[in-house]
Amino acid sequence: MRLTCMFSFILLFGAAGLVVFIHLQDPAIIVHQQTPDHWRHLKTDQAGGKQFSVGLQNPKQDCVSSNQDGRLKQQSTEALSKRNHLASSDLAQQIPGRYQSSNKRENNVMFLMRDNENRGIRRKPVRLHKRRRYLMKKNPILLASNSSTNTRSKLKSEDRNSNWKRLYEVQRQRKALMQDVCAKYKSNSRRIITPYHVSRIFVEDKYRILYCEVPKVGCSNWKRVLMVLNGLASSTKDIQHNTVHYGNYLKRLDSFDRKGIYHRLNTYTKMLFVREPFERLVSAFRDKFEHANNYYHPVFGKAIISRYRRNATVEALRTGSGVQFKEFMQYLLDVHRPVGMDIHWDHVSRLCSPCLIDYDFIGKFESMEEDANFLLHLIGAPQNLTFPRFKDRHSNEVRTTTKISQQYFSQLSPSERQRAYDFYYMDYLMFNYSKPFEDLY
Repeated sequence: MRLTCMFSFILLFGAAGLVVFIHLQDPAIIVHQQTPDHWRHLKTDQAGGKQFSVGLQNPKQDCVSSNQDGRLKQQSTEALSKRNHLASSDLAQQIPGRYQSSNKRENNVMFLMRDNENRGIRRKPVRLHKRRRYLMKKNPILLASNSSTNTRSKLKSEDRNSNWKRLYEVQRQRKALMQDVCAKYKSNSRRIITPYHVSRIFVEDKYRILYCEVPKVGCSNWKRVLMVLNGLASSTKDIQHNTVHYGNYLKRLDSFDRKGIYHRLNTYTKMLFVREPFERLVSAFRDKFEHANNYYHPVFGKAIISRYRRNATVEALRTGSGVQFKEFMQYLLDVHRPVGMDIHWDHVSRLCSPCLIDYDFIGKFESMEEDANFLLHLIGAPQNLTFPRFKDRHSNEVRTTTKISQQYFSQLSPSERQRAYDFYYMDYLMFNYSKPFEDLY
């Protein structure tokens, strides 16, 4: 009886020792068993049943000696890293299908990731997470460059006469100032280019031009020029106002897929034309509120009169006509506007995102003819095509000038003028416009 008990004890002891020996010889099994409890972000490949861990953590302390614990952690890490590498290779091929989203911003991130890889741009590895929103916030991916290098080299080669040299130097200075202001005041370290940022940009594929539309800066005539370049008309004089704005003959950059947007931003000539902010604002006011308008009067005019005019007549409240400039400025400077912003008086820095999109050419309304014809020369446009000089609408009226804009702003108090200047401060600074009144600071 005693021999039987001793024999059974020896067998049980041997079996237990064998189990311990097997576990010590194959630490991968231990890792596999501990993973659900000791590592976060465990994901399962639904197609192949593979498991991999993203975001490796040190395992919790167990009932083993410190030396043995260190050896197990090292062996476990090596085994797990090998499995993660294999699983990640499979995942990389499945990302486009598995992580597609209707959210354009998230799609843009995935698109820019792939494009950066194709361009050989190195970046920090992206840590996948169950919530894709985490991917975008943690590792935002910028376009490394959207500057048209072909355009730059073409500009530098224009040295046939002193006039081209002078205009090129003007462009260099304007770009340098804009970049300096952006570097000082704007932080784009966590921003990407989305369809919203390019929604105001028109595309002309034949001459490879991107034009950002800024209302009241000759945009109607610029659209005419683009239509002629595209072969849609033989002369800018043949194109009517309604055809320009409502004909939908020109494509917008946000109408292309992400690959098309990315390609054009990096290879086309990107141009932007600006204007003295107060003059542009007064021009917009005269156009939209001093003439009959079946959109701005009922939408903006009624709301402005209702909020800022005491004892308004029933007729004024009904039609929204007759908005005064002082009332309009009250609306513009009100942080609780009764109606939203409009592209005709919004900031250029918001309309065209110059701190995010590297424009190749910056023209000014004040030197429109010279700047426009210089640009047409640079892109190789037909020699008989020049920028139109005619006034698009209300041709019998005098254009808004510095003198006219000062007359309108003289209706405001000094504090109101200061607030208006502060409102457009970035446009004044970025495009090198001087203060319109001496009492501004």
